[in-house]
Amino acid sequence: MSARRYIGLDIGGTKTAVSFWEEGAEDFSGKGTVLIRKDQFSTTGSPEAVISRALDTIESLSAETGIETGRFTALGISCGGPLDSGKGLILSPPNLPLWDRVPILSILGEKTGLPCFLENDANACALAEWYWGAGRGYRDMAFLTFGTGLGAGLILNGRLYRGAGDLAGEVGHIRIAEDGPEGYGKRGSWEGYCSGGGLSRLYAEVTGRQETGKYICDAAEKGEPEARNVIENCAFYLGRGLALLIDILNPQCIVLGSIFARSEGLFRTIVESVIEQEALALSRRQCVILPAQLGEFLGDRAALGVAINGVK
Repeated sequence: MSARRYIGLDIGGTKTAVSFWEEGAEDFSGKGTVLIRKDQFSTTGSPEAVISRALDTIESLSAETGIETGRFTALGISCGGPLDSGKGLILSPPNLPLWDRVPILSILGEKTGLPCFLENDANACALAEWYWGAGRGYRDMAFLTFGTGLGAGLILNGRLYRGAGDLAGEVGHIRIAEDGPEGYGKRGSWEGYCSGGGLSRLYAEVTGRQETGKYICDAAEKGEPEARNVIENCAFYLGRGLALLIDILNPQCIVLGSIFARSEGLFRTIVESVIEQEALALSRRQCVILPAQLGEFLGDRAALGVAINGVK
């Protein structure tokens, strides 16, 4: 039996990437060759223009690789929510304001002739880390984006869990404190404390300067007192929120992306101390907290994971 091949389409607010991958081409260990081929372009213009460019890119990569589109098994799409994965609709994501009820699955399915599947980026990243990253081998896993915002993708009982309306995993909206920085439209929300935007707001409150989450983590690593205080505050509420997930979901592992993956040493001691205090003893002993492993390749693999999961 010939190996299956997949196409991944990662639609972001600033760039869109198309990836080709074949089972067995490499193990996604993060070393060496990543994909058969990849190309990307700026996500500018109307949805129709972006989709047309994506189709042109698929055609171009097919010509370069000598693999006709019909020889692929499926196409997976990762995109920021909200969306309706069942109906294949993108529903006006904040980072794609022109994309209002875009029927992307029917468009791409008709043009390529392939089975096409759609997931929001948190779900897609959870699939990628589950198939190839830190979540390999676990049956119950939560993935937290912990980047610009805070969202979760949930793998429960060996399956992606979407919820009744594709809205499961919106953990950033949880009110984690009575008051605090605003994130996800709510003061004191988990995203208000635990995200790149949250770190920036916390730091501005202390210093009067607006800096990125990366800058703040780097400054904390260098020992800047204000940055360290902000990180410690963030880590406390990160631990408190993780304790809630541990008690509610009883996962085997929680995988944390972006900020935690880059700066784990700044957070782990405080996070584990809070979890020790807050979570049920048996549940916390069954759960490990892990940094995401896929790094800069996560977006490509997320879209490919959507294709593989859809076929399965």
